[in-house]
Amino acid sequence: MSGNKSETSREDGSQRESEELMLQTRMEKIGRKILVLSGKGGVGKSTVAVNLAMSLALAGRKVGLLDVDIHGPSIPKILGLDGQRLGPDATGGIAPIQFADNLKVVSVGLLLDNATDAVIWRGPMKYNVIRQFLKDVAWGEIDCLVVDSPPGTGDEPLSVAQMVGNDAWALVVTTPQDVAISDVRRSVSFCRRLSLRILGIVENMSGLVCPHCGRQVDLFKVGGGQKLATEMNVPFLGRIPLDPAIVDSGDAGKPFVKHYTDSPSTQAFMTVIEPILNQAGENRPLTPTPPHKEISRMRIAIPTVDGKLCMHFGHADQFAFVDVNETDKAILSTDYLSPPGHEPGVLPRWLREQGAGVIIAGGMGQRAQNLFTENGIEVVVGASPDTPENIVSAYLGGALLTGANVCDH
Repeated sequence: MSGNKSETSREDGSQRESEELMLQTRMEKIGRKILVLSGKGGVGKSTVAVNLAMSLALAGRKVGLLDVDIHGPSIPKILGLDGQRLGPDATGGIAPIQFADNLKVVSVGLLLDNATDAVIWRGPMKYNVIRQFLKDVAWGEIDCLVVDSPPGTGDEPLSVAQMVGNDAWALVVTTPQDVAISDVRRSVSFCRRLSLRILGIVENMSGLVCPHCGRQVDLFKVGGGQKLATEMNVPFLGRIPLDPAIVDSGDAGKPFVKHYTDSPSTQAFMTVIEPILNQAGENRPLTPTPPHKEISRMRIAIPTVDGKLCMHFGHADQFAFVDVNETDKAILSTDYLSPPGHEPGVLPRWLREQGAGVIIAGGMGQRAQNLFTENGIEVVVGASPDTPENIVSAYLGGALLTGANVCDH
């Protein structure tokens, strides 16, 4: 019996090694690998992915477009591929659909029998499908693979980032509103945690192109994406204005940039791809790398409820941990963690374990303040509700307004 188990274990190990080799071989035939990410849904990530891939194809690059947004595969609809199905190639792999001369497409939606079918898969199943796409799709030698990842920082984008290899890049899509910007900070932190290089941030739906006169109207806020890129020290690739024709082309299954070449939105997409076109070498940086200099880092903890400072630190549902560069007074990243139970002495020890050097709160009792001080954590009380990033920016600039301690007991 033990001999059979050992033999089975060796066979399983050999199979895993064979699959790893196949995955590596596929990835080596691809030049740039670009993961299109977003912190939340509804920011136009898939539309950006499609038009990014089409723009690169129109510029003469051989491009693969891979849709692994498993629960919302919209690329077949945007490209008019509803009703088509993936099939095998001559070698037994998966043959991508040839959409245009330089553009091949694979999507989870091209596996479904009906466009209305819901994908109800648990984590392991989703992981296996993503792995099979990356391992078995016969892209051939292509210049660029654009991957439309699910929104957020969950299992699917994590799986893709870990499987495509160390030479991948992330393009992060946001809209100008604060609610989207806050989520994108987490996407940037996600990339940094995985050592995934960041191609840059794209601000989508940035202004409206009037269908009558062609002038741009600032329908929503503008500039939020660029401000975030500066704050997080990542490249800003450009703004894509809203254009009613983008909606019409998506519903009609026609790539916008191919059919509306004179639109300001199309010109914006062409600006976004310039860093990719200007660099031929697979591993060369897409943007200049600033000279290295030593920085002084600090981690600031802020108790939050619904993304804003909680007036009593013990009632927080999450703590925001904001990493800052003290030298340049700049925010580097923001992470959110759920705290342990609120018992005397627990939170100060936990925050110390997370590396926090400062806690900013609305209110805190004197005993709790003493416990934080004993754990080497500076306490700032009397802050008003706001986003962690705004509070920290004011604190770093010496402009944080503090009032009465709302829990002075």
